[in-house]
Amino acid sequence: MHRRRAHLGDVDVDECEPSSNGELLSASKHKIPSNQAKQKTFTKFEEDSVRLIGQHLRGLGLNKSADLLMQESGCRLEHQSAIKFRESILSGEWDRAESFLKEVRPFLDTSEELLKKVKFLILEQKFLEFVECGKSVDALRCLRSEITPLRCNKEKIHRLCGLLMCSNNEELYRKAKWNGKGQQSRQRLMEKIQEFLPSSIMLPPRRLYTLLCQAQELQRNKCLYHNSQLDPNPSSFSLLTNHTCARRQFPCETKHILTEHCDEVLFLRFSHDGTKLATASKDNTVIIWEVTEDDVKKLRVLDGHELGAYYISWSPDDQHLIVCGPEDCNEFCVWNIETGVLRCRATQATEDSLTVCSWNPDGKRLYAGGLRGQFFQCDLDGDVLEQWEGVRVYGLHCLKDGKTVLAADSHNRIRTYNFEDLSDNNLIQEDHPIMSFSVSDDGRHILINVASQGLHLWDAKDRVLIRKYQGITHGFYVIYSCFGGLNQDFIASGSEDHQVYIWHVKHSDPIMVLSGHTRTVNCVHWNPQIPSMLASGSDDGTVRIWGPGDKLEP
Repeated sequence: MHRRRAHLGDVDVDECEPSSNGELLSASKHKIPSNQAKQKTFTKFEEDSVRLIGQHLRGLGLNKSADLLMQESGCRLEHQSAIKFRESILSGEWDRAESFLKEVRPFLDTSEELLKKVKFLILEQKFLEFVECGKSVDALRCLRSEITPLRCNKEKIHRLCGLLMCSNNEELYRKAKWNGKGQQSRQRLMEKIQEFLPSSIMLPPRRLYTLLCQAQELQRNKCLYHNSQLDPNPSSFSLLTNHTCARRQFPCETKHILTEHCDEVLFLRFSHDGTKLATASKDNTVIIWEVTEDDVKKLRVLDGHELGAYYISWSPDDQHLIVCGPEDCNEFCVWNIETGVLRCRATQATEDSLTVCSWNPDGKRLYAGGLRGQFFQCDLDGDVLEQWEGVRVYGLHCLKDGKTVLAADSHNRIRTYNFEDLSDNNLIQEDHPIMSFSVSDDGRHILINVASQGLHLWDAKDRVLIRKYQGITHGFYVIYSCFGGLNQDFIASGSEDHQVYIWHVKHSDPIMVLSGHTRTVNCVHWNPQIPSMLASGSDDGTVRIWGPGDKLEP
């Protein structure tokens, strides 16, 4: 083997010739081509890849390796003037930065107006640093002689003018929304400027890192069973294998069977903080359970609902619980959960029907309605504040704006009712009766249980049907479904075939079917704080708590 020494800068590199069969004789040696050697012609994709690797090496402090890569490939990491431009910005040499900006101007595919915006960003930083250092005369000169002639937005110039009146730097930072002179603010300035510069002359900062993060996010999004919060630091995520979550990391096994109810369990809900579970039964009781990741214990029993407990709703602070009954029930109860004391038993007329309820986000008002045309807004003592006449209500949900209530009615619609200006509008129209519905935390999506049709997912903003979910057996019994899991990426529902169905929100077919109940599953609910915990209530009189499998094989 012929062997020679090559000298590049301060780095000596052993070079190896390939053997006659084309194999490299030393895997640890790298050949640096001479100036006369014919260099490989790269595609645009290959050249971009080399540049990104070079940038990443520099970010790791491997500058010599980056230099060798650029020399061997014949690629240029960045335009020399662009490099000097960045150095000038980061060192606060503003006049020098403007000079180098003129040098890169021929490479900019941008208008004079956009170039003015870049200059304004530079001069704004210059001005702010003058003000911070107490150099009011220099700041005023910069404003009058350099910024104003750019003829940028007058409001911006007036805003900068006002900053000259700041009595201290803390006031300056607050009003300018600026964190002061230094590498951090200058780096942010550079990132803003780079939005106007083509990547052909200056690479976006940490571009390879950004692409790898995007790839990781895509893998997580494609994982059907991803239901656990990962370390946001990409270094905790392997680049060598694709991300997958095992099915058994998902709620797939019964962890607890709660048998204290002696009749059908019709409804259940976890508290907002995830530490309690309320279960409502035809046996006239609501049981409050204390919940941890490992255990569920009975806390107290709320009894006295003579016709049965059919529907419940936690107050926003989890201090109170509303309980409603069946169609023949003309009252609702408000319980203090901390003390177990009944705060009020509210009724307006003997012929009323109050079967569903919801809280206003302020925790001081609530809404109740039913199948005979009653629809009230009440205070915590049950006194009616406002009401709608003749609205047959099958489901209620108050939005986070505190004034709009969604109500499903007997005309297969979900309508919006505004209790401030007493206006109402159609939101969703189905072709079959709406048995129940739930709303995502952000209020954007509505999940509807439709009689004999299954589950429908609607976009509330665009008012379009997004997806129909397959699998469940659903006739004309009221079954309650829910959003849940990490980022509410999943949907769960009971079914008349005694099973619990789970879907990924983006897929129509179920990803898991949970067996164990022996009669219709009326209601399911996901713990809002423990993504791996799901509860289900059934006509078999039991509540099941579902969690991950003990073994983590796929």
